[in-house]
Amino acid sequence: MTTPAVELTDIVKEFGAFTAVHRMSLSIPEGSFVTLLGPSGCGKTTTLRMVAGLLDPSEGEIRIKGRRVNEVPIHKRNLGLVFQNYALFPHKTVFDNVAFGLRYRDVPKSEIAPKVKAALELVQLPHLGERYPRQLSGGQQQRIALARAIVIEPDVLLLDEPLSALDANLREDMRVELKRIQDQLGVTTIFVTHDQSEALAMSDFIVVMSAGVVEQVGAPEEVYNAPASEFVARFLGASNIFEAAVRSVDDDGVIVDADPFGDLPVAADRARGARPGTPGKLVVRAEHLTLRRPDTQVAEGTVRIDGRVETVDYQGQAVRYFVRVGERQLQAINMIDGHPFAEGAEVALDLKPRECALLAVDA
Repeated sequence: MTTPAVELTDIVKEFGAFTAVHRMSLSIPEGSFVTLLGPSGCGKTTTLRMVAGLLDPSEGEIRIKGRRVNEVPIHKRNLGLVFQNYALFPHKTVFDNVAFGLRYRDVPKSEIAPKVKAALELVQLPHLGERYPRQLSGGQQQRIALARAIVIEPDVLLLDEPLSALDANLREDMRVELKRIQDQLGVTTIFVTHDQSEALAMSDFIVVMSAGVVEQVGAPEEVYNAPASEFVARFLGASNIFEAAVRSVDDDGVIVDADPFGDLPVAADRARGARPGTPGKLVVRAEHLTLRRPDTQVAEGTVRIDGRVETVDYQGQAVRYFVRVGERQLQAINMIDGHPFAEGAEVALDLKPRECALLAVDA
């Protein structure tokens, strides 16, 4: 069995009476890109800083490549770090910034220039070696910080919200670039963010955290399509959540009764822990509700309910609708096909039940 690149066992971090991380256990495979995702204050950055050696755990054990590192100082863990503010040395050139870790490790002088050149080429900035950080754009500074982190050939790359200071378009470009570099190097990466789109787009595995506790660990498709808790369902994407009752369970799936839809079939892999006769919560993603004109034909395998558009949130290629259905207001996100529905329009909402997920009553 392959030794995990990073392994956390029953990690606790306390700051006085406040517990920032509670009994966290996590095994990160070699070469994977793992994202710690959650709102501010959930413990994700605290966890990253414990792996880095910037904070000591109150309890538990941290292993990197099979070696316990609880008492090992940060400079002896062979880690690459990139922070939100990049932390470049303003008085050093780009070359010297990138070379800093190599010189600190007493790498022979003859090897430093080729290694720095290779790192700058990898981040596609080979021509900026003589410039200073103040002469660079935000995106260029981010790339130089990444080059400095990877030039030492770290065992693990730690990234603490490195894209958050960039504007939206550049952030998306750098997201693609960062994943390309990680794939090319094959370096185990732990990435911290509160941005769900970054986590879903970049990760091999996502660790969703809330109030110091791990809510769910899984591939992006798993945590999105089969959330383990109501918190995960609400935090990743826009969801409508309904009280439901489990009617029956078999190998083909689960039948649930959820107002205002009536009886619905839910796929077995999206209804973990369901038992006949028990309550649950039906999760309907906003993009799985499709607005139609009321006079259109209902497609096979689709359930339809009627509603009225209350608010239209135009988003360019897509529209988020808030639709009144009885006493409820539902969210629906649809790609624009022609003109969006107007506020006040009477509409039909179509749902394919097998795209829904069911949370067990104790989730």
